[in-house]
Amino acid sequence: MTTASALDGTPTVEQRPYYSVFGLDFVGLVVAVFFFAWSLSPSLIPREWLYQGLISGITSVTGYGIGVLLAYPARRWIAPRLTWWRRRRTARIIAQIVVTVLALVTVTGSLLVAANWQNDIRALMGIEDTTSFAYLRTGLVSVAIFAVLLLIGRGLRRVARGFAQFLSARLRIPVPAAHVIAPAVLAVAAVVFVDQVILASTSTAARFVFASDNNSTDPGVAQPLEPERSGSSASTSSWDSLGRQGRTFADGGLRADELTELNGTPAREPIRVYAGLQADTSTESQVQLILDELDRTEAWERDILVVSGTTGTGWVNPVAADSIEMIYNGDSAIAAIQYSFLPSWISFLVDGSAAKAAGDALIHGVHERWAQLPEDRRPKLVVYGESLGSQSAEAAFDGLVDLRSDIDGALFVGPPNSNSLWRSIVAARDPGSPEVLPEYHDGLEVRFAASRQDLGSSDGPWHDPRVLYLQHASDPVVWWGPGLLFERPDWLAEPPGADRVPSMRWYPIVTFWQVAADIMVGTSPPVGHGHNYEDVIPYGWAAVTAPGEWTDADTQRVADAISDMHLGD
Repeated sequence: MTTASALDGTPTVEQRPYYSVFGLDFVGLVVAVFFFAWSLSPSLIPREWLYQGLISGITSVTGYGIGVLLAYPARRWIAPRLTWWRRRRTARIIAQIVVTVLALVTVTGSLLVAANWQNDIRALMGIEDTTSFAYLRTGLVSVAIFAVLLLIGRGLRRVARGFAQFLSARLRIPVPAAHVIAPAVLAVAAVVFVDQVILASTSTAARFVFASDNNSTDPGVAQPLEPERSGSSASTSSWDSLGRQGRTFADGGLRADELTELNGTPAREPIRVYAGLQADTSTESQVQLILDELDRTEAWERDILVVSGTTGTGWVNPVAADSIEMIYNGDSAIAAIQYSFLPSWISFLVDGSAAKAAGDALIHGVHERWAQLPEDRRPKLVVYGESLGSQSAEAAFDGLVDLRSDIDGALFVGPPNSNSLWRSIVAARDPGSPEVLPEYHDGLEVRFAASRQDLGSSDGPWHDPRVLYLQHASDPVVWWGPGLLFERPDWLAEPPGADRVPSMRWYPIVTFWQVAADIMVGTSPPVGHGHNYEDVIPYGWAAVTAPGEWTDADTQRVADAISDMHLGD
């Protein structure tokens, strides 16, 4: 029996598909509920209820789409034979009610448990607890996001069906083929639109916004008077050309008199050279400017020369720069160039090759000039990189052997999961060694640490030149990658690291989005967690390249000074 449609053309209850629940696909709804519950499970970084709602809403609609796709084959070839189910309207209504109740119970229960999970992460990081009531609001946000995205998806589906009808009626394409071609063409058009219009315009807009920021100067930053610094009146690298982060770097740190007071022995004026994007349009010219600056400041006569990879905005962590200058009492030089003024996550997506090209050019340029010096008159040549800056620095080397043969030490902090050198070392770690803190060749060449305690836990020999990676178990930058989509990584199969909750589990697709979302708030936890390494960097430098007769007491003095200057302790 058939019944008339509603006046607006919407199918009545009797006409709606027998596999729907209140207008939603039954299988899609079930998978969406599972995805929602999984999205609330603990990840690496604690989240506020509003941010969690956004993540859960996107994850739920993703699950809904997957459920619809998975059910389609069964519906296409099996469902037509289930005529008995079509005739039982009462059974379908009961099934709808049962599914609705189970979904509400699952959602509410997951939200209540989610608050406790979040508090477990917060406890590990010393953050104030959230409340269960606050997390109940997450459900409302998730439903709103789910509804909006679902409406958009259904709108696109209608467009695809209309296009398929056009192909069949006007171009005489067979109906089955038209229903395959139409969504394929629209998918390609969507990808092109996103890539050429949305991402391109977003990138252009971002460049416009952040170009203005790059031209600004942080409060308290002024043109240095010391000739040892780029941007000074004696420098060939002008103050205006350095960019915001370059200006902050050039004016930062302690001067010679302050280092003398700190260490109790006469200090030299530290050298900091920098080439901003506005200095020249080509990377080669920037590198030449750095070499000219190193010549001008007589940096080749210092005890140590650090070549630093920068993050997307051109940032060099002041803790890393200040620490090495304190350790060497100013008898040091640091060189860096800017390859972008976009935040690292944007630079990684739209201009990731620039970081690698800049690091490769700078390190090779400096190394070539350094290698021409007599061996007994060369400074120690070490490389440093944090986050995307570590990827920039790694790009100069074909492998670990190449790295250790060319330089005198390396410190890499919070390396992105896509770093090829880091990945190769982790993949070749000693059998039984955990991925979260691997051991490679018994620690003879490369070591990994998350804290100062890790640096002192190994008593075996560590041959020069030393390579050290600092990485937290809770740092999403280190652990996020496409492999999370469909395969559980070793770091989630092994016992958790010091600041990851044991209750974190891997779920297909969901964990990928969870950790991706964690990246956006990766620096929100306190120092010592997430993507914040300022507390351990001084100890890392001392472990990699401390001067002769250096003691643990000296390291602690520097760490205390760094804490007073940067960490507010």
